[in-house]
Amino acid sequence: MTKAELRANSIEFLKGISKEDRYITEKKLKDQLISSSIWEQATTIGLTVSQAMEWDTKPIIEEAWKAGKTVCVPKCSPKEKMLTFYKLESFNQLEVVYYNLLEPNPTVTQSVAKMEIQLLLVPGLVFDKRGYRIGFGGGYYDRYLADYPNVTASLMHSEQLVDQVPAESFDIPVQHIITAEKSW
Repeated sequence: MTKAELRANSIEFLKGISKEDRYITEKKLKDQLISSSIWEQATTIGLTVSQAMEWDTKPIIEEAWKAGKTVCVPKCSPKEKMLTFYKLESFNQLEVVYYNLLEPNPTVTQSVAKMEIQLLLVPGLVFDKRGYRIGFGGGYYDRYLADYPNVTASLMHSEQLVDQVPAESFDIPVQHIITAEKSW
């Protein structure tokens, strides 16, 4: 299958999950993550603020705050297709931007250097066991990961796992995959 076909299949799957199954999966994903050594060792976590069909990251953000971790969320620069992460201390520091995305308001948050983010949760739609992923197609995370020096992981449903994702020279795999059932 092509990247476009894999992406379309995953979107269809994610949109078709019942609210109850979504809630159960999200709780298991959060539990797998927060019981992992990569979570324990990181004091600064980078992750997106989820939207629509994505796995809900708000409980993970709240768990990080409870554990005294620093939470950083990205702001997209569409013209340059670049990400800048900002420290998030409250959901009130978010603003609605294009495509109804919730992003940090730079006037009330502080940017965080890439080197300071110890664990980066990378979103995606389709993954393989090597850590390669297919996202929404903008390439923002591949650009960010090109010189990101620390730990990366992705949360996914086992249905989002395929044998092999078509990878190109600029694609950067994540180091850890976390499903509701296990992580590696």
